[in-house]
Amino acid sequence: MIVPVILSGGVGSRLWPLSREHLPKQLMPLPGEHHSLFQKTLMRLTGIEDAAPPVIVCNESHRFMAAAQMQEIGLRHSDIILEPVGRNTCPAITAGTLAAIKNGDDPDILVLPADHLIMEDHLFATAVQKGSEFTSAGRIITFGIVPDRPETGYGYIRKGENIPGRNDSEAFAVSRFFEKPDYEKACSYVASKEYFWNSGMFLFRASAFLEVLGKFSPEILNACRESYQKARRDLDFVRLEESAFASCPNISIDYAVMEKTEHAVVIPLAVGWSDVGSWLSLHHVCEKDEWFNSVTGDVLIEDVHNCHIHSENRLIAALGIENQIIVETKDAVLVSSIERSQDVKIIVNRLKQQKREEVLSHSRTYRPWGSFESIDTGERFKVKRITVNPGAALSLQMHYHRAEHWIVVRGTARIIKGDEEFLLNEDQSTYIPWGTRHRLENPGKIPLELIEVQSGSYLGEDDISRFDDKYGRS
Repeated sequence: MIVPVILSGGVGSRLWPLSREHLPKQLMPLPGEHHSLFQKTLMRLTGIEDAAPPVIVCNESHRFMAAAQMQEIGLRHSDIILEPVGRNTCPAITAGTLAAIKNGDDPDILVLPADHLIMEDHLFATAVQKGSEFTSAGRIITFGIVPDRPETGYGYIRKGENIPGRNDSEAFAVSRFFEKPDYEKACSYVASKEYFWNSGMFLFRASAFLEVLGKFSPEILNACRESYQKARRDLDFVRLEESAFASCPNISIDYAVMEKTEHAVVIPLAVGWSDVGSWLSLHHVCEKDEWFNSVTGDVLIEDVHNCHIHSENRLIAALGIENQIIVETKDAVLVSSIERSQDVKIIVNRLKQQKREEVLSHSRTYRPWGSFESIDTGERFKVKRITVNPGAALSLQMHYHRAEHWIVVRGTARIIKGDEEFLLNEDQSTYIPWGTRHRLENPGKIPLELIEVQSGSYLGEDDISRFDDKYGRS
């Protein structure tokens, strides 16, 4: 049996402004795609023989989106593990492995980041089956991507001696891991044919991994065990205990295990892989015109070469430029040279320092009951468009500093306001004074859409007291 452990805790800062902390790249579809990268990763598992329902490891703010996206494609999970704090890949993988063996089993663990793109799923499934030939001997498999170009944005793995397997399976001992090189070194790596890109995907027997981890990084294993043993179940989620998990070193599996063990094996992959980690890597996998431009949305170009231009809300017109990235969302525009695409995180860090909302969320914010979008904001007022999914309900809540006026645009709303309970239909409205307990619910079969006008001295999202919530939020 193979238990996939899906790592979905990243924020994809180098794909800002499309990727935000509250809606990261793995939970968004790529341009022209219907399914998110997270969903495509899950769908990839259906081609792997003996694959059990996956263990998902994600952070708390993404939990409802992850569960909803699994439900949307009709796939079930074994567990959704919530990381209380980010501690890099090794603690996340360890927590997922502990969840996979909770019933005393010792399965193979397939570790997959949720934000990678693979074009040839069937070839990947074949490679996983070949890799399972080596796990019973205690080997820890990493999948190395056969490079098709010099790439400075990836780490590299140098192969060692060939390790024979059944059916002519190609596998090599890991000679050494290398950090992201400069361009000259990357060219020499590719030319030598001795190096692979480090994909961050792994396959191992659970007991073998935990044994090696206990040998080289016992502090991680002990902290994760304590955190998992003290975890509590919350609806469909498993919340790791925070203090123990936070005591883990912030370290990747490469540093904690793979660079130290003698049992590391690399299996080559040529499957059309990308980690979609930057606008340049996204540009590589997108369809391009005859001048090597990838264009999405309402875009008009003239004499433009090797550019990635993405529009979501308005016309972008470009003239006489090359090697540029232009990305427009409703609340932000990014302009960068392609060569500096890895450095978008510098902009993100500056936005964080300035406490800018644009680094956290889009103008549309998703909640387990639906979504809301800010339309206009001014001194002492804010206007939102709210969508409530059929059968969903907001928490029973109260605000101390703001009043709200709701106007139903589409559908039917059930309203609790103080001691009253009533229905509102299209073109009807109600007023919620500050300090009044209230709840909004969609009892119908179609999405409920309404306009909310807030007024008051403070309009922050943290001005809320919840008295009852079906989604377990405090």
